[in-house]
Amino acid sequence: MGIRWWRWLAPVLVVALGAGVGLAFVAAAIVRPKPLPVDRTPVPLAGHRPCAAVRLWFDGDPEMRDAAGKLRDDPTARRVYTETKAEAYVRFKDLFKDDPELVRLTPPDALPASVTVVPVPGTDLKAYAAELGKRFPDAKKAEDLDTNSVRDKFPPDKRGPVCPRAGEF
Repeated sequence: MGIRWWRWLAPVLVVALGAGVGLAFVAAAIVRPKPLPVDRTPVPLAGHRPCAAVRLWFDGDPEMRDAAGKLRDDPTARRVYTETKAEAYVRFKDLFKDDPELVRLTPPDALPASVTVVPVPGTDLKAYAAELGKRFPDAKKAEDLDTNSVRDKFPPDKRGPVCPRAGEF
């Protein structure tokens, strides 16, 4: 009499199941995005364009620098950018160069210093902004910057680019 079908079926199923699990792990490794680099050393905001971040506004540069230094140990922060009051005024003048009257009427000390924190991907920006607002009571304001949520309110032909996973362009 020949080999009964159930005697060869069990090993075939085990091998097939093992191959399927192995393929699943290989596919997951290929699809999984590479981890983004983390550098929490505070650097000037100039030249960077965060699009998914939390910004903290401060009355003075010393409070801003103190907060930026403390964010070096925050595991949720991926990048930390600073902007002094003077740097904010330079950026303001550049943004409104076509409106010299507005620039003339705005004194250099009118703009706040700020810290912009780009968090690790998957962070709830609103919740993180609320947490940082509580952690830094000297901040005048803590707000989430999420260009994708604003972008989605425009018609498709008027939308800007999608914010990449890194949280900055």
